Amino acid sequence: MTDTGKVLYVIVCAAGPAGDVGKLVTMAQDDGWTVQIVATPNALDFIDVSALEKQTGRPVRSQYRRPGDPKPPKADAIIVAPATYNTINKFAQGIADTYALGLLAEAPGLGIPVVVLPFVNSALAVRQPFRQSVELLRAEGVQVLVGPAGCKPHEPGTGDSEVESYPWQISLAAIDSPDS
Repeated sequence: MTDTGKVLYVIVCAAGPAGDVGKLVTMAQDDGWTVQIVATPNALDFIDVSALEKQTGRPVRSQYRRPGDPKPPKADAIIVAPATYNTINKFAQGIADTYALGLLAEAPGLGIPVVVLPFVNSALAVRQPFRQSVELLRAEGVQVLVGPAGCKPHEPGTGDSEVESYPWQISLAAIDSPDS
């Protein structure tokens, strides 16, 4: 675990690559970040919580803290990866019905850089709600890495074959170079 005061929240959603989020944690730690994993409730079934807690030295968060519990460190940046169709659409609409979405709802208003690396199929990516959500988020300064310079949507039913090639590294590069 690195403790430099530079804190990266990694919000992980319930999608195929989620089980490999430790790869992003390693890259971020090698880059000097302290990493806090925040899982959507459904993502808990996709990740190895104890392994990630050992790797980060921090508890994986999926719920709001109870009164009197210690506050987690403030995020200096947030990466949402893998980001699902559902989470991207809810984030764009300001829906805060989970801890992860509550963090995302506030982040643009607090000036916290956010990078979203989707894992969606092409049937979902062409839908108007998704395209509008991407536009809305980008208009607020959120980097949504989808398309030629990001994560290309896969064909429906082929997600399992795309897990190994999920480009974790581009999300970290985008945080490190916010103007790209």
